[in-house]
Amino acid sequence: MTRAVAVGSGRRLRYPPLRLAAAFAVALLSLVPLLYVVIGTIELGWDEAVALVWRPRVGELLVNTVTLTVLGMVASAIIGTGAAWLVERTSLPGRGVWTGLMAAPLAVPAFVNSFGWYSLTPAVEGLGGAVLITTLSYFPLVYLPVAAVLRGVDPAFEEMSRALGNGPWRTFFRVVLPQLRPALLGGVLLVGLHLLAEFGALQSLRFETFTTAIYDSFKSTFNGGAATMLAGVLVLGCLLLLLAELRLAGRARVARVGAGAARRLVAHPLGRWAVPAIAAMVLLVLLALGVPLFSLGYWLVTGTSTAFPLGALAQTAGTSIGLGLLGAVATTALAFPVAWLSVRHLGRLSRVIERSTYIGNSLPGIVVALALITLAINVLPGLYQTTVMLVAAYAILFMPRAMVSLRAALTQLPPELDDAARALGARPAGVLWRVTVPLIARGLGSGAALVFLAVVTELTSTLLLAPIGTQTLATEFWSYSYSIKYGAAAPYAVLMILISAPAAYLLTREARR
Repeated sequence: MTRAVAVGSGRRLRYPPLRLAAAFAVALLSLVPLLYVVIGTIELGWDEAVALVWRPRVGELLVNTVTLTVLGMVASAIIGTGAAWLVERTSLPGRGVWTGLMAAPLAVPAFVNSFGWYSLTPAVEGLGGAVLITTLSYFPLVYLPVAAVLRGVDPAFEEMSRALGNGPWRTFFRVVLPQLRPALLGGVLLVGLHLLAEFGALQSLRFETFTTAIYDSFKSTFNGGAATMLAGVLVLGCLLLLLAELRLAGRARVARVGAGAARRLVAHPLGRWAVPAIAAMVLLVLLALGVPLFSLGYWLVTGTSTAFPLGALAQTAGTSIGLGLLGAVATTALAFPVAWLSVRHLGRLSRVIERSTYIGNSLPGIVVALALITLAINVLPGLYQTTVMLVAAYAILFMPRAMVSLRAALTQLPPELDDAARALGARPAGVLWRVTVPLIARGLGSGAALVFLAVVTELTSTLLLAPIGTQTLATEFWSYSYSIKYGAAAPYAVLMILISAPAAYLLTREARR
């Protein structure tokens, strides 16, 4: 008989020294931008810091940022969970096709998506367009983990609930949703952090948030004090998101222990709702993929600046792929000890270390870049304008993408398997490479794919930190689109999508498994 186990907070709070040291070093790297903001605030002094924060302008930015973040998170949660339920748990035809289409928007960067909309119509400028376009870009971050959990949930729990007299909605909220909670909250957290730090799409849509204001401060007046204080407010927003997710996530264990195997899921028949469900999914695909792809095709054909410089395209594509692979491997490797510690050794210290890795993702790339430049100039001058520093920026910015996937995989892995391996005489390193890594390989692959997608399309940090002469598809696209040379920008956007597509496909395979 299968049994679900719930545990409290504390399983082995004695931390392994080597893994604790590795996790602590990763946390220190992640906190470099925060230290930069804190030191900058101290140098300003209390009076000037308060004067820079306590302004009507900051109030407007706060309202814009909070409104966008909340609406985007809610919309992404509803769309991502609803789409995952339709695809994985109903009789919706073409499950494999819909799974691929739901992950495909990750291959279209948010600033390319916004380009596709605003280059066709200025009606998308402002809050409404910002919420629409960022939601269409980021809802797969909720869809993918929720879909994976829905596919792996044992239907016996739902059947028992129905046998006890609970209806389908009550069963969903009392039985299914608690099992989805870690994946759902992790995905929503990623969406919120991305919205706090989003720059390219919002700058194009002329919707001002803290991120766009920080960029404008440095670009126009190089007002470092004002930009630092705005970044400090963003850090507070990130901390609030992390605390909210931590409180809502709880500590219930979802790993399944027991004899036997889960039965095959039985699809819920849609009946008369089949046509509306299919129509809703088609509309979602058209909005998320159809509009930007149509726009790119339109400008490729009609743009007066359209050109295909094969040498430049090949060089920038190779650079983007190389940096994407380096960033994915480095970030996933750095995230592993932190994720392992947070799951296997629940405690206050492990939670603080794990939460610290999310802070950099909420800050604009320009703040992360300036923090690393300051560190290099004052402490490590040999690293200034090197690929190592650029990859470090990617790790700081995109650590949460790898962390969420690794945490989900490790949470589903019963710790009793580690105990059994040690009881049979395996050393810790042997347990790691022979038991843990093979069983969470899918989580590692998903995390690396998510990071690769982010690195290939990263813009602001690459502009500031890339070695002299290094150009990527994202920076070239931004340069041409900012100059209103839409035809010249389109080939770089198309290449970005083509390069990102295999990573998005890998994510769909993991969801189907």
